[in-house]
Amino acid sequence: MVSYKPLWRYCLENDISKQQCREMCGISANTWTKLNKNEEVSMAILNKICKALNVSYGDIIEYIPDDSND
Repeated sequence: MVSYKPLWRYCLENDISKQQCREMCGISANTWTKLNKNEEVSMAILNKICKALNVSYGDIIEYIPDDSND
């Protein structure tokens, strides 16, 4: 499972609202909803976020091990 808590933490620490972040990154509302629900998005989206915020993947996403045997 993925978590975007690091992205939200980054926004809080840098006084960037979620709406401002979405606009800065040029991400659609539907994709933003996926991020808010901790759903997987494409690498292209992660690249857009990293480029807009000048951060690396580890600054915006973290992997949470899932105990289920999928």
